[in-house]
Amino acid sequence: MAGVAVVTDSTASLSRTAATQAGVVVIPLQVVIDGVSRPEADDAVTPAVVARALRAGKRVTTSRPSAEAFAAAYEDLAEAGFDAVVSAHLSLAMSGTFSAAAIAAESSSIPVTVVDTRTLAMATGFAVLSGAAVAESGAVAAEVAGVIEARAAAATTYFYVESLDHLRRGGRIGPAAALLGSALSVKPLLTVSSGVIRPQERVRTASKALARLEELGVSAYLRARDSDGEVQMAVHHLDDVEAAERLVERLLSRLDDLTDVTVAEVSAVLGAHVGPGTLGIVVSPQLR
Repeated sequence: MAGVAVVTDSTASLSRTAATQAGVVVIPLQVVIDGVSRPEADDAVTPAVVARALRAGKRVTTSRPSAEAFAAAYEDLAEAGFDAVVSAHLSLAMSGTFSAAAIAAESSSIPVTVVDTRTLAMATGFAVLSGAAVAESGAVAAEVAGVIEARAAAATTYFYVESLDHLRRGGRIGPAAALLGSALSVKPLLTVSSGVIRPQERVRTASKALARLEELGVSAYLRARDSDGEVQMAVHHLDDVEAAERLVERLLSRLDDLTDVTVAEVSAVLGAHVGPGTLGIVVSPQLR
């Protein structure tokens, strides 16, 4: 079996079915609950488990995969007959996962191109699936990496969190932004820009924040459709599929040409940083 293999990490929030069907290898990050560390591929650390732990006031942290985990995956792919690997991961500005992959790539027996998608969740996931599709069609590693980078860069991500405390404690948002949100008692809407999480808007109530999230998603979809044609959308949640499905229904009712929205629970690792009550929208153009 010749060709290019595609590797990503669990924060891409791909379902097992989607990853398997696309032939994407997923390397799990670690979730640490009250000092016990497990890979988030373990059924003991599902997003729902993380949400319950956070609600119960348990200490929940995360850590990147080891370089050895990536090295083992790359060697397995070499033994399977692949010629090269493209390994695409969440933003380097938010995690050391890219660095671990890069260390492993240096000693791999086959060439490994490591891609910083400069984003996260399904903004990375959609990009990785596009990369896997072109790899399946026979593209070389540079082409696969280019497709992933371009689609990740074209994606727009907005999300609502009930509190900035989890992001602040994990160092994923600056202390000034976290303090501002707390001081004004606002419900924050966030985005991902230049590889980092940034405040998008501050809204006074949860209901207004969710309504505004919907508006931002609709606007982003219309912009992407007008400039790039085919567009995919995902709605993310943490342990609240009912809220996600309600948001999907509203989006479908407002966008006549949108026929399908992926409902994707954020990975357990991302859930540890955003907290219960999170809802998000990813708009990802399928670039020509």
